[in-house]
Order: sequence, then C-alpha cells, then structure tokens
Amino acid sequence: MLKPSLFGAAVAALAVLGSGPALAQKAYDTGANDTEIKVGNIMPYSGPASAYGSIGKTEEAYFKMVNDQGGINGRKINFISYDDGYSPPKAVEQTRKLVENDGVLFVFNPLGTPSNTAIQKYLNAKQVPQLFVATGATKWGDPKGFPWTMGWQPTYQGEGRVYAKYVLENTPNAKIGILYQNDDFGKDYVQGLKDGLGDKAKSMIVAEVPYEISSPTIDAEILKLKSSGADVFYDVTTPKFAAQAIRKLHEIGWKPVHLLVNVSTSIGSVIKPAGFEAAQGVMSVNYIKDPTDPKWKDDPGVKEWEAFIDKYMPGVDKTNSNYVYGYGVARTLVQVLRQAGDNLTRENIMKQAASLKGFDTGMLLPGITINTGAADFYPIEQEQMMRFQGDRWEFFGPVISGEIRS
Repeated sequence: MLKPSLFGAAVAALAVLGSGPALAQKAYDTGANDTEIKVGNIMPYSGPASAYGSIGKTEEAYFKMVNDQGGINGRKINFISYDDGYSPPKAVEQTRKLVENDGVLFVFNPLGTPSNTAIQKYLNAKQVPQLFVATGATKWGDPKGFPWTMGWQPTYQGEGRVYAKYVLENTPNAKIGILYQNDDFGKDYVQGLKDGLGDKAKSMIVAEVPYEISSPTIDAEILKLKSSGADVFYDVTTPKFAAQAIRKLHEIGWKPVHLLVNVSTSIGSVIKPAGFEAAQGVMSVNYIKDPTDPKWKDDPGVKEWEAFIDKYMPGVDKTNSNYVYGYGVARTLVQVLRQAGDNLTRENIMKQAASLKGFDTGMLLPGITINTGAADFYPIEQEQMMRFQGDRWEFFGPVISGEIRS
C-alpha cells in the first residue's frame, strides 16, 4: 500500500499519463489507419483530353517522393488513380469503384468539368471529399450546397472576366467571336466573359460557335468565326482543339487578337503541336511559373521542382505545364494532410482544406498565394496576362483578381 504522502503524487502521475492518449487520440474514417492514407483519383489517361494524363502521373510521382521521405506523420500515401477517358458515365463507374471497393478516404483532383459534374452529387451524398477538383468551374465553390466539393485553380468565370477587362481597356470597339466546347466547361468561360463585358456584351460579341468534344476537327467552326468579321477570337478549347485552332488560324491567314484559355497553354502539349510560328502573339493568363523561363533560373521554388522532376520523372518534357500543375496541387494536398495530423476523418480533411492561409506551392507567381475559409472554397483567385513570343510565354501587366464569392 502507498503511504499517504505518496498517494497524491501517484494519482497526479496517473492523471498526467491518462491525459496523453486523450490529447493525442487518433481518429480515422474509411481509407486511413496508422500506416496509410488511401487517396482516390480519376484522370483522362485516354480519350480526347488525354493530354491531361500527365497531371495524374505527376501526382503519383510526387506522392512516391513523399513516401520515400517517410510519408506524412508516419503514414504512406496509397494513390489509386483510374482512367475515365473524359467520359461522365465512366467517371461515375470509376468513382464508385474508388469509394465502394477500394475504400479511399477521399477523391482528389478528379479532372474535367463533365466528369466532376457527374460525380458531385454522389460524393456529397456519401460525404466523401471531392477535393481540389481539376477544373475551374465556378460551381466547385459552393460550401452551402456542396460542402464536400472544393476547387483549386482559378475559376473559368473569373478568368473570363480578366479577358473582358483586357478587351475593354485595349480594344473597346472589338468584334468578338467565340469558339467554345459545348458543355459546362465551355459555357462557364463564356459566361465569365459576358459578365465582365456587362452591357457591352450584346454589341461586342458577333458570333458564338460551339463544338463537341467528340468532333475530329474544328476547321468548319474556325471558318465560320472568320466570316463573322470578328477581330477578337475567344478560344475556349481543351488542348487537342487548341492546337488545331492555332494552326488553322495560321493556315488561313486570320489574325485576330487571340485569347486562349489557361487550361490549354501548355507549350509541350499545345504550342509545339500547333507550331511556334503559328502561336506568335497568342494571349492568355496564368498563375504558375514557367520553369523553362530563364528569369526563374535562380528561384528556390523552381529549383525544388526541377530536383523533383529530375529524380522522379526523368526525361519528361519540362515545357509541359501540366507537370507544374500536378506538382502544385499535390503539394497543396500534402499540406492539408499534415495539418490534419492524426485526425484523418473526412470531416477534418475538409476542415483543413478550408483552413489554408497564404500557402505557396513554390510554383505560384509572385503575389499569388492559396487562401481558403469556411465560406471560401476558391483557393486561387488571381492571375496575370501573358503573350506567346518566340518560344515562350511572357507576362505583362499586373496580377489581376477574378474573385468570386459563393
């Protein structure tokens, strides 16, 4: 039996010991345990948007690097990525497989507006995070209606307003011809431009021509836009068709102000196939650094990206901006998982994703950081205009906000 004088000390010691597990209690949902975190993903490794497949490959490589370095809080990332071919029905099938068969903790960076639209209600009903979706549709920032869905990149509507501002300031009497993909992706970009133009949209837009993702070419649509008399070409296309558009304009000698959406600005997968000569003067916006631009050669963030690429993805085309995108979004997820600590529940994953303040992936342009909140599911909301000159994009003007509030 303990002496009375030692009894109180023993009780106090037991209380301290007893508080340890309570303070450091681990919490898991399906897909997480003491040794791993299962992360699900769907990506168009095949089909009309297969150029984006390099994003999924970059994420896989980045998580391998993280695992080689010991994982996150001692847990390895088990990245399970399936091909959906940019097909909504296939996206639903693969997402159900990830959730119901593989038992992932969440679905990360699924690509494409049509695919994400098809799976959004299902994931929200299941209360499975649809985190950092790889599309800039505005509807990914609706925490009240869809609390389990969050975007990552700047929104298409916000980007559209940036172009509208440029047109109004530089070519106020423009005749605008629009080529757009006939789905939510295309319509969101068009809506952003119209919102930015305001009352002038009706008089300035002289033609709106849709195309289908299943179409082999867009030659006929380009000719129709040229015949409309447009002197500003708003090019809302995915990479395959963006390359076709740039090349076709060059072939027919049509030289409007060419505004190309950010998702199709990769030098490797768009500009090179179209031809550097054909792309001279094309304009767009961006929010990430071009690691092949000499001005970033001494930048610490670019050096870190290059070290990753050289070790984990040797031989890839560094002019392909998808490798920068995949790196940035994967790094953002790792930050969320580090913040989550030992509380790896789906609810806490969303809470931490909505608690990012001034986060920099190392590859964002100066003055741009990632910020989220309980009522702000738009992580990146600033961009800068750029123009293709020679063999690279050159930035000009200030960083512009296309901010949207849900």
